[in-house]
Amino acid sequence: MAAQRLQDLMNTLPQQGTLEWIGLRPGRDEPMLAPESATIERGQGLVGDRFRGRPESKRQVTLIQAEHLPVIASLVHLDAITPDRLRRNLVVRGLNLLALKGKRFRVGEAVLEMTGLCDPCSKMEAELGPGGYNAMRGHGGITTRVIEGGEIRLGDGVEVLASDRAPVQTSFDDLTTG
Repeated sequence: MAAQRLQDLMNTLPQQGTLEWIGLRPGRDEPMLAPESATIERGQGLVGDRFRGRPESKRQVTLIQAEHLPVIASLVHLDAITPDRLRRNLVVRGLNLLALKGKRFRVGEAVLEMTGLCDPCSKMEAELGPGGYNAMRGHGGITTRVIEGGEIRLGDGVEVLASDRAPVQTSFDDLTTG
């Protein structure tokens, strides 16, 4: 088998995910709403969400992996955690969100671009109990910018888009595997 460059491996992401949950924060410290569908606006985020980003914001929509919910629950000694407790906008299953670094992807009709990690805040300690903040570290999901707005619905696919942009450069571009 021919050796592959690390960048080629990073760009090979045939998996598709599924949107499992939508969360809107109507106001500060208010319970989240969990609609079956929502509208995402370009340069802002989810209509009806308290935290709507500015056009230059890197945190317009937040996502977390469904696969991480049981891990977080286990780390704080709970049987389960519902997504509303973590206050992320979208929960997806079947796609490693960290593999979206430097990529654009479609959720329903909307196109998002990963901008970074969604680190936990101090509220997680109060919400999940002692150790809640540390339980979320590395499992908090990602932040995104909205490239194209559109409607999203539970069950929509989440898929990486082919990119015409230059790939993200890393210091590992010349590494190969055999």
